[in-house]
Amino acid sequence: MKLFVVKEAGVEETRVPMLPVDVGKLVQLGAEVTVEVGIGKSIHISDEVYTQAGATVTRGRKTALKEADLVLRMSIPRGDELAGLKKGAVHVSNLDPFNNTELVRAMADAGVSGISLEMIPRTTIAQKMDVLSSQANLAGYVSVVLAAERQKKIFPMMMTPAGTIQPARVFIIGVGVAGLQAIATAKRLGARVEAFDVRPEAQEQILSLGAKPLRIDLGDTGKTKDGYAKQLTDEQIQIQRAAMAKQCGLSDVVITTAKVFGRKAPLIVTHEMLDAMQPGSLVVDMAVETGGNVEASRLGEEVDRKGVTIIGLPELQRMVPVPASQMFSSNLCHLVTHFWDKEAKQFVLNREDEIIQGCLLTHNGEIVHPMLKKVEAVSN
Repeated sequence: MKLFVVKEAGVEETRVPMLPVDVGKLVQLGAEVTVEVGIGKSIHISDEVYTQAGATVTRGRKTALKEADLVLRMSIPRGDELAGLKKGAVHVSNLDPFNNTELVRAMADAGVSGISLEMIPRTTIAQKMDVLSSQANLAGYVSVVLAAERQKKIFPMMMTPAGTIQPARVFIIGVGVAGLQAIATAKRLGARVEAFDVRPEAQEQILSLGAKPLRIDLGDTGKTKDGYAKQLTDEQIQIQRAAMAKQCGLSDVVITTAKVFGRKAPLIVTHEMLDAMQPGSLVVDMAVETGGNVEASRLGEEVDRKGVTIIGLPELQRMVPVPASQMFSSNLCHLVTHFWDKEAKQFVLNREDEIIQGCLLTHNGEIVHPMLKKVEAVSN
């Protein structure tokens, strides 16, 4: 079976979809792996290292795509790339399907079986393939390091002959994978950390990391069957904002991590809440790619608003591309090996498997994912 690993063309992408160590594992399974020339350049891995792992290095992306049975990459393919894939090929990458419905339809029309990495179920057996969690973990770490670097204070308390320096106060909104890592990192740096999440079970997680939960009674909240936070009602949002306004005013750093998969991020920190913050304080909006949690944030920018700095840099995991590449590569490798038939030496789409059912969008010329079928039906 022929596998092709694509090098992403965008200059903003610093990560590598698959590293030589994982390429070697797939080669040992009997896969014929081809990688695009310069695929590891961003993290200083030469083409020779991929060759030593058993891969073929090519400059002919168009030909490699046409011949591949399985395409592995990081981001969304272009339309002309889909047209160049052979019918029956399997394409695996981040697809952001609810915001790219035309792409999903084009993938079905091309006869390509499209697997969306974001749609992999958050189950125990699928944890090793969970790209969203692995990348969010690193983004949570980077958010705190970025805030510490931009802050004009230090995070830890210091007792010196000249006096005592109080610890920075960090308020983290949203305690999923990114938020938990942000809490842990801020605590390691010595900050006083408060955190909030709409899910009741998050209170115990916050406490377990040594932080203080901000308790707000929002009534019934909960999460989806896939482990994502449910979208709040307008009334719940108003209650939440009122309770958090005071906490933001007390904080030196506010980090927002609240995302709703497939939808615009909820607005959490308003202009009024920012006005309550002291000059010199800082906000990191980790949901800026999907509309932002902070009213004043701007995608790809640092905004100064009345002395408060709002950082809206996207894809923070790209700032640590070596571990981000290691994790993404491992996730991809685990996905392929989990569904690899060792005797036939090929990747098998087991339509009865719950992981495949969760992440397979298109197959045999049709959109097969139930949620995407509903979206298409509504749009038509």
